Formats: sequence, C-alpha cells, structure tokens
Amino acid sequence: MKIALITNPTKDIGLVSALRAAELLRGRAELFMSNDCRLTGDRDVTYLPYEQIWKTVDTAIVIGGDGTLLRVATQCAKNSIPALGINLGKVGFLTEVDPGNMEAAFDALLSGEYIKERRMLLKIRVNDEDVSYQALNDTVISKTDNARLISMDLYTDGELVNHYVGDGLIIATPTGSTGYSISAGGPVVDPRMELYVATPICAHMLAVRSAVLSAERELTLRLGRDYADNCAKITTDGERQRFISPEDELRITRSDYKFELIRLGTQSFYNTLISKLS
Repeated sequence: MKIALITNPTKDIGLVSALRAAELLRGRAELFMSNDCRLTGDRDVTYLPYEQIWKTVDTAIVIGGDGTLLRVATQCAKNSIPALGINLGKVGFLTEVDPGNMEAAFDALLSGEYIKERRMLLKIRVNDEDVSYQALNDTVISKTDNARLISMDLYTDGELVNHYVGDGLIIATPTGSTGYSISAGGPVVDPRMELYVATPICAHMLAVRSAVLSAERELTLRLGRDYADNCAKITTDGERQRFISPEDELRITRSDYKFELIRLGTQSFYNTLISKLS
C-alpha cells in the first residue's frame, strides 16, 4: 500500500502524531509526505512535491481536524484516493480515529477491515467560465464586508425556490449539513444521501426555512438589485474563491467526483452526532 501521510502542523504540534504514524507504518507500507513537511530522523518516508503525491499514492492518512481533511478532499476525490482521518480537532465527523487508537486503526487499514463511504461533492461555476470549484461540505454566498444585506433568487432547473434577503445563503451537501448549515438552523442529513440543503444566513424575513433539494437538478443563483452594494463573495469549504455581482449567475451541480471516506466502524454517524453536538 502506498500511503500519503498528510498532517496539519498547527494541530500536530512538533509533528508528534505524524512521527508516531510513521513508526507504526514503517516497513508495512510505502509512505509519502510533502517536501515542506519533513520528519526528523530516518523514517523510511519519501518526500515529494505536494501535487506529485496525489499521482503516486493509493491511500491517504490525514492528521488534523475535519478542516484539514476538507482541504485535501478534492485532491483525493479527483484521484480516487480514499482517506482515513486522525482526529486532532474538536468535532471529528470526518476524522474518526483518536491518536491513541492509531495502532489498531492502521492494523485494520492494512488488513482491509474497513468500509469506504462515498460522499457527494458540489461543483460550482460562475456563468460559463471554464474554472469550477469542488466542495465536500458547502458553498456559501455571503455579503461583502461593506454591505448591509444582500438579496438573491435561488432556482432549481429554472424553477424559483425562494427569494432571500439577509446575510447570505449556504448550499450544503449531506456531509456539510452538520457544519455551518446546522449552525444556521438547517437540518441534519445522513451523509450517505445525495441532495442539496439550502439554508439562509440571518434572513431578514418573517417566514423562511431551509430547503432540501434534489441533487438530480441544477441549482442557479442570481443576486437581486434591491441594494446598491448588492455584491457577494463565494466561499467553498471555508476557502474564499471570488466575488459575484448581479450580472453573474452561479451554477451548482452534483460533482462527477466522489470522495471516499475510510470508516472503521468504531462509531456510527448518529452516535457521533449525539456525542459531539449534544
């Protein structure tokens, strides 16, 4: 097995967990890490440019929090690389293995005693531009720093879903339903499903709810002209991408890529939900 060892130095202080992982996997798998994240000593690790790693390995072990795994999810999905998460964060919906359980987790991984959950991604485009963005959790359309409110219309295959006025709108996948969306009042969705959850942010409206929409259809979003400064920023999985104006059309579809999350069966999604969010 060729394994990418991806760690977040801001979570893995001193690369302690990465060092431990390398020791546990030494002689049992080929290990690869990025050139800019080197372990001390001879650890039988091959260091490559970050982009080259994804063309070399067949599995990824991601050490950090859910945010760390989100940052590599698109690369994993595009290269059909399943990922196992080691949780150094606070929540751990995606990173289920505690550092103290790494030895047992790696034994299960190397012996094939795991399942791979296929997770839906979003594909986001502006107008007919060739550039597109992928998101495992969500894409957020939000007001700019100097704006009071923004207005927007959301359509599904050309049919109006709702007119929103507020701070913004979250379009989440089932995986992302337990992230920003739930904080804004959205529903919890089983992450193995395929659908969109549209949740307004601080809506300036008396009657507004989240909408659950079919992933079989294309979503389009257009900003209204209710406010002179009605422009918005687009963020995907926490990374700011670009700005849009009322002249632009945002298009959201189900991505052709799937992210494969390695699960060891130690805790179900609903057990995690209860323990983390109760």
